[in-house]
Amino acid sequence: MTTKKKALLIDITKCVGCRMCENACKEIHGFPTDTPTPTLSDKAFTVLEERADGKFVRRMCQHCEEPACASACPVGGLKKTALGPVIYDAEKCMGCRYCMIACPYMVPRYQWDKLAPYVAKCDMCYERLAKGELTACTEACPVGATVLGDRDELLQTARKILLENPNYVQHIYGSDELGGASVLYISDVPFERLGFPLPVNDRPLPTLSKAALSDVPTVVGVGGSLLAGLYWITQRRREVAAAESKANAEHEERS
Repeated sequence: MTTKKKALLIDITKCVGCRMCENACKEIHGFPTDTPTPTLSDKAFTVLEERADGKFVRRMCQHCEEPACASACPVGGLKKTALGPVIYDAEKCMGCRYCMIACPYMVPRYQWDKLAPYVAKCDMCYERLAKGELTACTEACPVGATVLGDRDELLQTARKILLENPNYVQHIYGSDELGGASVLYISDVPFERLGFPLPVNDRPLPTLSKAALSDVPTVVGVGGSLLAGLYWITQRRREVAAAESKANAEHEERS
């Protein structure tokens, strides 16, 4: 059976700025919910920004169809799933942070305050989706500004809304940008005024990097060996840091 790719459709005209999506995301991940978070961080995977004309724009991972973060990761720590989300495997990550540099939306964040840091970002509630459940942000939205569904069907729904409402910008953001994404937006204010990056073309970023990478096979081969060594060192450092942290905690308890 073919898996239908899931997506989120966010209607900016409906958002009232209640931040219920923010709080629901934080609660499900065990993050503090006492204060609003102005920007994405390792403890805030979705944030609400007030933009032009009093509009509220929700920022989160776009879950690109051909993610630049996954293409840049030398150890396969990020991947696009058949279900739609781009997920992160901390066991593979070596902490190079290439994903942070590659992402055109500046989404992945690093856990700078931890002894054994990892990259952190929205996974579109992948485990919930796999069980047929809603994402936490969709479930929490009281006005239906965020809708979860099959990507193709949501695109059809969005096109119908635009056709019937000429006040909307006649474009679905995320439908084509950089190869498309699993997070789609519709708005009655031009996307550039709301802080959305507008790429010069719709080609996925990984296709632009392939030509450059193909010219350096020797470097890639040598780099692969070096990266394997760096990966082992990074993992070992994490294990040592975690062990030291546990030992210190046990020492303090005995004291």
